[in-house]
Amino acid sequence: MKRFEDIVATFAAYAWGPWLLVLLTGGGLFFLIYSRLIPFRYFRHAIEILRGKYDDPSAPGDINHFQALSSALAGTVGMGNISGVAIAIAVGGPGAVFWMWVSAIVGMATKFFTCSLAVMYRGRDSLGHLQGGPMYVIVEGLGPRWKPLAVLFSTAGLIGCLPAFQANQLVQALREIVFLPRGWTGDSLFLFNLISGLIIAALVSGVIFGGIRRIGTVAARLVPSMVVLYFAAAIWTLLTHFSQIPAYFSLIVQDAFTGQAVAGGAVWTVMITGIRRAAFSNEAGIGTEAMAHGAAKTDEPIREGLVAMIGPFIDTIIVCTTTALMILVTGVWKTSAASGVTLTAAAFEQAIPGVGTFVLVTCVLFFSLSTMFSYSYYGSKSWAFLAGAERKHLYNYFYVILIVVASVASLDVVVNVIDGMYALMAIPTMTSALLLAPKVMKASRIYFQQLEKGRK
Repeated sequence: MKRFEDIVATFAAYAWGPWLLVLLTGGGLFFLIYSRLIPFRYFRHAIEILRGKYDDPSAPGDINHFQALSSALAGTVGMGNISGVAIAIAVGGPGAVFWMWVSAIVGMATKFFTCSLAVMYRGRDSLGHLQGGPMYVIVEGLGPRWKPLAVLFSTAGLIGCLPAFQANQLVQALREIVFLPRGWTGDSLFLFNLISGLIIAALVSGVIFGGIRRIGTVAARLVPSMVVLYFAAAIWTLLTHFSQIPAYFSLIVQDAFTGQAVAGGAVWTVMITGIRRAAFSNEAGIGTEAMAHGAAKTDEPIREGLVAMIGPFIDTIIVCTTTALMILVTGVWKTSAASGVTLTAAAFEQAIPGVGTFVLVTCVLFFSLSTMFSYSYYGSKSWAFLAGAERKHLYNYFYVILIVVASVASLDVVVNVIDGMYALMAIPTMTSALLLAPKVMKASRIYFQQLEKGRK
């Protein structure tokens, strides 16, 4: 058993190795240069699209632009923003945050291309319903002979989008941050974990069995609420430590090229840590976000690409930076041996004594649940592509059961398998996007020319 665990751990480590970071970051850099920054110059237009100025209820798709972005953010704004940033600082130092910023900028270009393609090359499932996502981009855009690549994406997505990590970490956060320190867990941790898992499964079931429309509706309400709550605590923290912020921004930039703060001068460690954590956080190039944006009600691919581009900006540039500054200005990154969500909890408690922990746990609850909502859609969509849309509902039953199992089990092996499969999704997504990039640029030139003429 131990050997099997080692094999799985090695698989996950290799899957998220430098080669994947080169594919994601190098591909994103290509998109950034190839687009000549055109999408970035229309960021204000993207906000107008998001606000509903160009919504057309009769357009093909299931959800509007705002719901599509909310669904995508529900899957990305989560534990990666809370625990991932803390891990990045603990391992790579403040300089890792700089490389998260770099990854977010190239990730914005990546999402513009992948999500434009998700609308441009939508296909029909076995029930005739219009669907979008990398698997359909591959088949519809590259042709049937590329279908094995679409099968690879769907197979990896089927496993990679299971809720084991989110459920396990949510129960752990509730148990170790709130209940255990106060002696509220009772005599049996197993019973506590089981009851917590059943409650979480019930909450998730009430949303995911309603399909993408209900997920989009709930996400559109939940995501803004949880971001507002998180930022309320963050702004209070940053205002009370305002004088320290410029110094820490300077440290972030300086340490990015020296690695002296934590990594002991290992700049490569700082860089890899930041890029990897950003990839987990905003998922640019992985393909999950393209499945959400592929469901948008629009017949204009470039519009959805522009909306999708906002995702990494919110997720990494705003939310992750806020988390990083909270950890840095409160000083817990120097004084605490904790890592992950526990380190972030220490920052919240330091900033808002007595209530900071409860604010963070509430945010963790919202973030984790919203991620599970979106991941159920991604996994069921992958299953429908492989087994047929008429069997799509079966995946949700398995998904809900796994939430309970993940809550009571030690899931090192399962989580490593999920992480590895999640990484494999990037291969088909980035390959198809790179090959079809000229199609996006051709459509972009036409769209922006017509926009300038006032026709859009």
